Amino acid sequence: MVSTMSIEIRAAQLDDTTAISHAFRAQIGVWQRVTRDGRVETLPHDALTVYERWLHGGAWMSIETSAIWLNHLILGAGLARVAFDKSGKLRGYAEAFVSTEADPFGRLLHIHHLMADDSETTRALLTHLAADARSLKCQRMTITKIGNDAPYMDVATLECIGLLRRYTLSARQGNVFYRAVDHPNVEGGQIVGWGMPIGRFGSARSAWETVWNHQFNSIPDIAARKTQRLHMSVAGIEAFLHCQQGLYDPRTAEIAVWSPKPLTGQVVNAVRDWAHREGYRSLIVAVHDDERAALGADADADGYTQETCAITLDET
Repeated sequence: MVSTMSIEIRAAQLDDTTAISHAFRAQIGVWQRVTRDGRVETLPHDALTVYERWLHGGAWMSIETSAIWLNHLILGAGLARVAFDKSGKLRGYAEAFVSTEADPFGRLLHIHHLMADDSETTRALLTHLAADARSLKCQRMTITKIGNDAPYMDVATLECIGLLRRYTLSARQGNVFYRAVDHPNVEGGQIVGWGMPIGRFGSARSAWETVWNHQFNSIPDIAARKTQRLHMSVAGIEAFLHCQQGLYDPRTAEIAVWSPKPLTGQVVNAVRDWAHREGYRSLIVAVHDDERAALGADADADGYTQETCAITLDET
């Protein structure tokens, strides 16, 4: 446990689940559901199903899924840190993942979530995570910055080390030889040293732990959404492909790819061909600018951008 003058920080425990979940849920202003006839209803949190709450922000929206996710982190998938004041009130929470990736990212500690009541708690959590990063032999800490949103600027300096843009790409038949087989193995050690050329919205490891695991398939609506996890071999390049059916358009798919090598046009063509055979017609892909050319000329940017930033604590 680490203490400052008024803040105590320690590893999260299952007993902290309720407090953390309530803190995330407090950020949601309105709880709603869409009826079968397309109407939007505003309802209390407790009147919604677990899945309907999930749609407002993922696992932390319900105590049931919060406990599953926190248990996953505690068992080694990532780091979970809680900050309390002297009265025992939760003041902040941080969630991070160690990721060892191909250049330019290297070995890093990626901050997936950090919420805090004030700058003192933010600094305390970041200082604790910096110590974690050093003990885990990480070269840097990173966060994501979307648009003009610049978190932690009052206590830290951010340096952009990667720019991600999102595109729409058509699924189509291609003249490319590849092999694609189901790959249900969820072990994160499989991607150590690999990059994530498509869909790297956080880090290669944070994305893996978020989407590759099957731990929420006990929720019927999540299990019903078509999701495929594949091992692909394309022209001597190995890759893992995660394909999830679009939430509102069954012929659209969201794509993520992990690979030890940079993105190539052959890999992109194999993904497009495989997706077309599965009945998809439109693919949502996000790549860094240095790998944009592999998508081809017909990729259509939708305007969404995200920066990966290295974070350095400012001197007090």
